[in-house]
Amino acid sequence: MDRMKPLATQTYLHTTSLQFLENWSVQYLLDSKFSYSENFELVLIGTFLKRNKTFIEIEDDIEYKRVTIKINNGGVYLRDKEIGKNIGTKKQFLIKQGQFLLSKIDARNGAFGVVPKEIDNAIITGNFWSFDVDYTLINPHFLALITTTSEFIRFSENASNGTTNRHYLQEDLFLAQKIPLPSLSDQNRIVEAYNVKIKLAEEQINKAEKLEKSISTYIDSELGIQSIVDNIKTDLSHYLKLINYSTLDKWGFDQQISSSVTYSKEYPIKKIKEVCTVSSGGTPSRSRKDFYTGNIPWVKTAEVLNDIIVNSEEKITQEAIENSSAKLYPKGSLIIAMYGQGATRGRTAKLGIDASTNQACAVLFEIDNSLIDTDYLWVYLMNEYDRLRALASGNNQPNLNAQMIKDYKVIIPPFDIQKKIKDVIGQMKYEIKKLIQQAENYRIQAIKEFENEIFKL
Repeated sequence: MDRMKPLATQTYLHTTSLQFLENWSVQYLLDSKFSYSENFELVLIGTFLKRNKTFIEIEDDIEYKRVTIKINNGGVYLRDKEIGKNIGTKKQFLIKQGQFLLSKIDARNGAFGVVPKEIDNAIITGNFWSFDVDYTLINPHFLALITTTSEFIRFSENASNGTTNRHYLQEDLFLAQKIPLPSLSDQNRIVEAYNVKIKLAEEQINKAEKLEKSISTYIDSELGIQSIVDNIKTDLSHYLKLINYSTLDKWGFDQQISSSVTYSKEYPIKKIKEVCTVSSGGTPSRSRKDFYTGNIPWVKTAEVLNDIIVNSEEKITQEAIENSSAKLYPKGSLIIAMYGQGATRGRTAKLGIDASTNQACAVLFEIDNSLIDTDYLWVYLMNEYDRLRALASGNNQPNLNAQMIKDYKVIIPPFDIQKKIKDVIGQMKYEIKKLIQQAENYRIQAIKEFENEIFKL
């Protein structure tokens, strides 16, 4: 009993009408109802959606389109095309353009969408459900917007769990859910208003991506860097490329084509080990839980994100450093991720605090600022991301190592050129962040305006 609450204000009994009892679950009953605008009628989803189960037997010699649904109403997309003999599940279903599609597993994460033209006649497994839409009652894109709201996500979570602890959407509960349904003309207007904002967001992202690509072009042009690949693209009449044996650091086509560049002789070139000290970190024993109760930041490669590091997920003690290969590096040191999942390898960061790292991070410190500006070196390394990653391609374990980092070449122009490059890139990155933030603001505004019109907020 809540002793702080007067008895007169406590509620011990909650009632619900039998006609609304779609699921024997207290959580479902209390949490799954929409707080909708009284201007709109509540309509069962099953009124305008009908499950489509067009069965297909996969044949070995036919190529099929397969789909994916991005969560948070990210849309329905072509995942890949695959020949039938490589598809394990032989009994699947066909989908058609304009159908409403969902993932029964990821429904609670907003995996809903409308089938676009490019994936008409694609196939899905039983983990996806397709529905024919009554276009006289609903615009399916309006329904997709409804699924992005916190109200609907909460419903999907409840309808996916219920009392049976099943972690996928239950079709009967989905079709029995009621949603606020404006007139078709109002639905179309609401969807169009949303799309206008989303289009503005996409325009900002496109501008940001274009500006991001121009950074590499600018730096390469300023320093006189030209890739062998660029030479091949600009002179297709040469089908045989010769590489000077004296410059052959490693065997392998990928090594020579992906990572080799030609440098202008205008500026001196040094190896990283000639301008700074390169080391790495270590992982204190995980069996010693007390090692991870300190206040010394301990950086992992997942936290190396081409940005300044001012905190870390985990922190260790001084004793952990003294009993492992971990070291404490000073603020201003640069980090290169030597290995990690996905796009992690080759990313860089700058320490905005004194910190330690794990062994997967190469740390550049004691940088000789009489030769090179730290921020210029950082900008240079960020620009070398793809070429750094290429150093590890073709190996059994495609990772970088400390020696590769130490021997990596750095172009060192005069300080006025270094300053110019870092200042220009700094401004470009500032503009990119502004564009990304503008895009996010448009997206937030789009969904907020939608929810304000449909729900009681």
